[in-house]
Amino acid sequence: MAAQLGKSVSRNSLRRLLKQAGLSWKKCKKLLAKANPERRAAYVQAFQAWFTRMCNDQLLLVYVDEAHLHQDRDLGYTWGPVGETLWRKSTSPSLGKRLNGYGAYDFTHGRCLLGENGHCNSQNTVESLRLLAQQLHKPGCQLVVIWDGASHHRRKIVQAEAKRLGIQLVPLPAYSPDLNPIEGLWKWRREDVTQHFCHPTLLSLHHDCLAFIDRINLDPEQIISRLWPKFDLDPLVEKLLVSF
Repeated sequence: MAAQLGKSVSRNSLRRLLKQAGLSWKKCKKLLAKANPERRAAYVQAFQAWFTRMCNDQLLLVYVDEAHLHQDRDLGYTWGPVGETLWRKSTSPSLGKRLNGYGAYDFTHGRCLLGENGHCNSQNTVESLRLLAQQLHKPGCQLVVIWDGASHHRRKIVQAEAKRLGIQLVPLPAYSPDLNPIEGLWKWRREDVTQHFCHPTLLSLHHDCLAFIDRINLDPEQIISRLWPKFDLDPLVEKLLVSF
């Protein structure tokens, strides 16, 4: 920087120059450069048609995703005395101490479902689809499940069972977690259940997760407002994807 400006400058001077140039100090956001803009646009267009059918009571739109939650605490922002470090004790559970299973966001009714199925493999995926079909069955209404392209989602046994159950499986475009609003549910759950708190056992973590789901399901409007899916893509972001 000194070579470019022709003289040495202090950090404060450099900060002032950057602000005068219209820049601000901010945290970067990750852009998954492998995402395909054309496929993302095609998905959003198809989604808008599904939404219209949902509003006409012709189908149920449900987002599904694997859920992983560690027993240890998540750190985040909170209020504390100025000039003092805030410490939060942890019993240091191993990374293996976590809950695995499937979660579902029923966008049509504004409610969330949480399953505890162990490892997310083909057989447990089949069981999750059966449970969804049982819980969300509505005569004359197509059940549409939107999820990512994980390998076990594409297995023949999973595809065959979905067809038998009358479920239409819709894969999200690759590298597009922003198109799956259930990702916001996992963030919400971490903030509510594990932020600044280390659970003593996996059982206590499991109970708190179920209590969280029961609590938010009391307010469907809040769920829909907080987990509202994307109906439009930001053209500036999509243009950046093309430039990579």
